[in-house]
Amino acid sequence: MNFIDILLVVAGFILSLLGLIGCIIPAIPGTPLNFLALILLSLAKDWQPFSAKFLIVMAVIAMAVSVLDNIIPAWGAKKYGAEKTSVWLALAGTLIGVVFFPPWGIFIGAFVGALVGEFAHGKEASRAFKAGWGVFVGTFLGIGIKLVASGIMFFYFIKNVF
Repeated sequence: MNFIDILLVVAGFILSLLGLIGCIIPAIPGTPLNFLALILLSLAKDWQPFSAKFLIVMAVIAMAVSVLDNIIPAWGAKKYGAEKTSVWLALAGTLIGVVFFPPWGIFIGAFVGALVGEFAHGKEASRAFKAGWGVFVGTFLGIGIKLVASGIMFFYFIKNVF
């Protein structure tokens, strides 16, 4: 391996780690970073470690997970009867929670944001807590799906580095 190839592998490893972190922190696009790491490794190794079919499948997975990550929390909120404002406040709560109370602030912030939104709409406590629970479940599912997809990509990256 020459110097550029080593740089590509190191950059890919850093992107893989950031991708795993990004599964939990909403501001970092986790799964796409893990996919980019696979591309960098392929470049470093003259496209030998992965077939074109494998890379296409991983690209589709990365795109699907990215879309689902935005849909699932809203779906969870709607399934449990949350107002649109509550979904937006849950997103804001997630961002605030991740900054001030990582890593659990993601869940707590989403839950509290949904509660605030529901109470602002005059909902009774039981209905507000139900909506908050829906946001919590949706957020948790989204993170789980990202971790699985990114974990698989990270596994293949590490497996093919050596």
